Amino acid sequence: MLHGGMAKKMAKKAAKNLATEKLTHLDARGRARMVSVSDKDVTTRQAVARARVTAAKATLDLARRGDAKKGDVAQIARIAGISASKQAAFLIPLCHPIALTRTAVEVTIAKDAFEIIATCEARDRTGVEMEALTAASVAALTVYDMLKAVDRGMTITVGLDHKSGGRSGTWNRER
Repeated sequence: MLHGGMAKKMAKKAAKNLATEKLTHLDARGRARMVSVSDKDVTTRQAVARARVTAAKATLDLARRGDAKKGDVAQIARIAGISASKQAAFLIPLCHPIALTRTAVEVTIAKDAFEIIATCEARDRTGVEMEALTAASVAALTVYDMLKAVDRGMTITVGLDHKSGGRSGTWNRER
């Protein structure tokens, strides 16, 4: 939590940035707010997020064999990701609640990592990027939780690969 001078300094900086960057979730005084999406058109929106959990070869082999003590790592991570996508607005303060029409989470065990791809879709006034990122993140955290007893050195990376729909159109990460 920020106190006193630091909070004021950040608010002043945010207000200054608002004039040049047009940060929509800050008011003219630099205070956080949830923006109105009521004037936006309802369109089909899709987002794809990717997470990668790097792990030791022995850890990956353990999961491939289905020998993890907590169960089927990929299946449980998939279910956790799907459940998490529906909770994004409760976890992220300025995220609008939306009615997802589809969430798919795929978890595969590659040569050197777990690969997670989360796809979310909705017909709504705002995008589904946060839902897809939340799904991928929680699926990755679930992999970590299920295997941390054998490999605390796992690392997680998460990012958005694709979004479509709405005023800003389509965006794809360059690979």
